[in-house]
Amino acid sequence: MQLTFPSTPSTPTTQGRSKSKPPSTSLSKLRRFLANVAGPSLSVTYLSLLVVLPIAAILSTAFAGGWGAFWAAVSQPEAVAALKLTLLCSLGVALFNSLAGLLIAWVLVRDEFRGKRIVSAVIDLPFALPTIVAGLTLLSLYGPNSPFGINVANSSIGILVALAFVTLPFSVRSVQPVLAEFDRETEEAAASLGASSPVILRRIILPSLAPAMLAGAGLAFARAVGEFGSVVLISGNLPFKTEVASSWIYSLSQSDSLGAAASVSVVLILIALGVLLGIGMLRRRFGGTEAI
Repeated sequence: MQLTFPSTPSTPTTQGRSKSKPPSTSLSKLRRFLANVAGPSLSVTYLSLLVVLPIAAILSTAFAGGWGAFWAAVSQPEAVAALKLTLLCSLGVALFNSLAGLLIAWVLVRDEFRGKRIVSAVIDLPFALPTIVAGLTLLSLYGPNSPFGINVANSSIGILVALAFVTLPFSVRSVQPVLAEFDRETEEAAASLGASSPVILRRIILPSLAPAMLAGAGLAFARAVGEFGSVVLISGNLPFKTEVASSWIYSLSQSDSLGAAASVSVVLILIALGVLLGIGMLRRRFGGTEAI
């Protein structure tokens, strides 16, 4: 006798699973679309509207009269004097703030003291403070009516003070996170082997912090080259003495010499871009050395 068993009917849940598509298919397609099409398109569009198109407009205005008009605008004596003063002050401030930023970042990372959070917040103050307000504050502190008896108004020292104030956060914040992540066991190992503190600083710490210091110096220089608000009051805008490039550009724009103003602006853009690219190459070189 042959025994037969009734077949078990498939449940609706099982049938539904066998016929439905994986729920992650549509999400994966959406992610691929965003990663390959939408994301790059939005990035390029945003970059074009905020960076590429304004630079193209400046270039078009600068060369509207041809190369001769461009060269005449950037080679006239007052423009040359303003560019020279701007570059020298920006370079000096970038170098000084690289060292000052390293010292301040070292104190914030390695030391504990009361008011540490307040000091950290004060360092970021130039980011939030309008630059014209910074210039007015510096003029009140270090101008003719200074409560400290220090008057650096209408001098190159006043320009240096103003540029140092607005660029210090770049130097500090570029070094601080790298120093916070630095492995202190390496220092302790070197000290246990007999290395002195100057040797540890020169051979271990500074090579690790050099890329961050270069990045901070490059950002500080680029910011100082185009700074206007904090400088315009304390410098006095004396031609051939304390007139920086941004003030000269503003003077040209006020006299309806937009072509000349755009020409000097192009020079500043090229200088800042060249410095940033050069520092980027140096950072990659330091990074390669560290990787080895």
